[in-house]
Amino acid sequence: MPKQRAFVAADIGLHARAAAVFVRAVTETGLPVTIRKQHGQPVDARSLLEVMTEDFGHGCEVLLEVSPNALSGDQSIPTVEDALARLSAVLEATEAR
Repeated sequence: MPKQRAFVAADIGLHARAAAVFVRAVTETGLPVTIRKQHGQPVDARSLLEVMTEDFGHGCEVLLEVSPNALSGDQSIPTVEDALARLSAVLEATEAR
């Protein structure tokens, strides 16, 4: 299962604008990405409501994942790993765009 760890850098965590920027980036990948806290349950990273409800605060370590079962034949694991790395960079940016 492709995974990527990241830290939430936005001062307010994944709320409002920062969450919207992240969810938009996830949606643009076309991948069924989940996000979770270290010992939490995964939530759909394509859902603004789920991301905001989970309360990923500033400095929170998260795990981004894509199930291999959810991948179509045209999505290779290296491509998925690249997408997760880009999403990690979005989370670790200090300002919401």
